[in-house]
Amino acid sequence: MVDGTHQDWVRLATTLRLPAGHVVDGTDEPGGGGTFTVVSPRDGSALAEVADGGQQEVDLAVAAARRAFDAGPWPRWSPADRGRALIRLADLIERDRAVLAATISLETGKPIAEAYDIELRAAAGTFRWYGQLADKLADESPHTGPDSLALVTREPVGVVAAVVPWNFPLTLASWKVAPALAAGCTVVLKPSELSPLSALLLGRLAIEAELPPGVLNVVAGDGPTTGRALGLHADVDVLAFTGSTAVGRQFLRYAADSNLKRVWLELGGKSPNIVLPDAPDLDRAAATAAWGIFFNQGEMCTAPSRLLVHSSIAERVTDAVVARAEALRIGDPLDPATAMGALVGETHLAKVLDHVETGRAEGARLRTGGERHGTTGTYLQPTVFDRVDPGMRLAREEIFGPVLSVLTFDTVEEAVRLANGTDYGLAAGLWTADLTTAHRIARAMRAGTVWVNCYEEGDLTVPFGGVKQSGHGRDKSVHALDKYTDLKTTWIQL
Repeated sequence: MVDGTHQDWVRLATTLRLPAGHVVDGTDEPGGGGTFTVVSPRDGSALAEVADGGQQEVDLAVAAARRAFDAGPWPRWSPADRGRALIRLADLIERDRAVLAATISLETGKPIAEAYDIELRAAAGTFRWYGQLADKLADESPHTGPDSLALVTREPVGVVAAVVPWNFPLTLASWKVAPALAAGCTVVLKPSELSPLSALLLGRLAIEAELPPGVLNVVAGDGPTTGRALGLHADVDVLAFTGSTAVGRQFLRYAADSNLKRVWLELGGKSPNIVLPDAPDLDRAAATAAWGIFFNQGEMCTAPSRLLVHSSIAERVTDAVVARAEALRIGDPLDPATAMGALVGETHLAKVLDHVETGRAEGARLRTGGERHGTTGTYLQPTVFDRVDPGMRLAREEIFGPVLSVLTFDTVEEAVRLANGTDYGLAAGLWTADLTTAHRIARAMRAGTVWVNCYEEGDLTVPFGGVKQSGHGRDKSVHALDKYTDLKTTWIQL
């Protein structure tokens, strides 16, 4: 299906056998409670009725993960054997790549080309990378003197709850599940109630990959019920969460009210993208700025939603971004030619439109977009505001949609002050041809990632995460294992 037509993808979508039950203890678990309807933002149609995970289902999943960790084979397998199991899972993801991509496109509104070429490539690659890494980690033996031997060993923390959002349902799940499993932990994965289907399929592939029962469990449900039950559960040792800052605060409260479990947070962003007059290619900077904010419908925590442009080039750069926005093709997510699909649902679309109306009311100038697109599904025109003041809501709050705010500056110092002038610190971009300027600004930025003369670049060798109210802890790279392992010191007197 890599070269599939629009009709090919629509035909595949009509034949999908979508899952309905949880995956608990190596079996397809129908659940004992009610169900909820998964609605496609593509056209508002009902995709599936999925078992709704309540306290009972969470208890069963956590108990299965606890048994698998305390008495099962997974933590006792050699790292090489665990690695081979993760690579088998990666192979199965690649085998079912078209089915998983179509499922993600239907449940999230993501363009099929992005689901297939980016999301599924990232998910399979993550399991493969950690599978290959599993047996290549070394413990430590500090030099303590001739009369003693000190060993510092990494041990798996135990049961991990991974709570992930809807915007990249399998990529973000893999970033948490793969390193946790590689470390020898067992996992309960809770996908968003808006996009549970791809995660439930992943759970079934884990069974097929012969991961032992209870090693990877998937329970669907909403945050106030299923997420809360995991956050308060005394048998969950670590909780890893990607989502909003408000919900991240809630998980910290759950930890304080239960067993003080460690909570790792990757939260919101209001990422700045600074363009200096000496940028090596202003047209490329503008094209990348437009791509970055409209990719995945702007539903990205790292989206460069604040374009900070030197006043001497602001008109040229903004005009180029507007032209790119107006040329984007909005349409059916199952059409490979679609550049922007649907926002995830009516509630989210209404929130984004509220930000647009507030921007107008506060005096920002709407250059393009700002309106709902079409009458079926939840589509929004790519939107650009300029003449944005730093105090406006457009410049301060995460919108999580295809809405760009353009601000201007006159000095490098002002640009850095504007860039750091929010509660967030997830990512930032910078365009300059001067090496010294690049290093100085990158060091001054309060952000987990700074891209220079590019945006959204990287691979699994580099860590990802934020500072300030964008969270703490890192996904990707060897450093992700820090979240899922404990250091034990053994001191032997000789």
